[in-house]
Amino acid sequence: MGKTASMVMKIIGASLAFAAVVCLIIGGWHDITVGVSGLKNRMGKKGAVSEYEDYADEELYE
Repeated sequence: MGKTASMVMKIIGASLAFAAVVCLIIGGWHDITVGVSGLKNRMGKKGAVSEYEDYADEELYE
C-alpha cells in the first residue's frame, strides 16, 4: 500500500507542477508576445538604431 500511495502522490505532484507552469504561461502571455514582437522588431532592423531617431531636430531649429 505504501508504494501505491507514494506513486499516486508523485503523479499528483507532477500534475500540479505542470498546471502551475501552464497557468504562468497563460497569465504572462501578453508580456511574452510583447517581448517577442519587440525582439523581432530589433532583429529586423538593419544597422544601428539611435535612440534619438524619432526626434525631428530639423523642425526644432527652424
